[in-house]
Amino acid sequence: MRIFISQPMKGKTDSEIKQERERIIEKVREEYGEAVTVIESFFEGAPAAAKPLWFLGKSLEMLAGADLAVFASGWQDARGCRIEHDCAVAYGIGTMEM
Repeated sequence: MRIFISQPMKGKTDSEIKQERERIIEKVREEYGEAVTVIESFFEGAPAAAKPLWFLGKSLEMLAGADLAVFASGWQDARGCRIEHDCAVAYGIGTMEM
């Protein structure tokens, strides 16, 4: 199973983002087993001038390959996460909230 993690990132450090991702991955593996493959959607080394829409476009491209989209706490308050959720639902990708 390939999972995509959608999480609010604004105002968080890289370390905080990675810690939250690890917590989510651990919980998903507890539920679905070790056969979970995580689609890496945290962009380190992105172009310095990249705008939010650039990140969203890349995220949607990755979401297309997921079997399950996992939405971290607070996703409803993040514009990009809401769009990713709408796309997952519209295109039949399973969703889970954590």
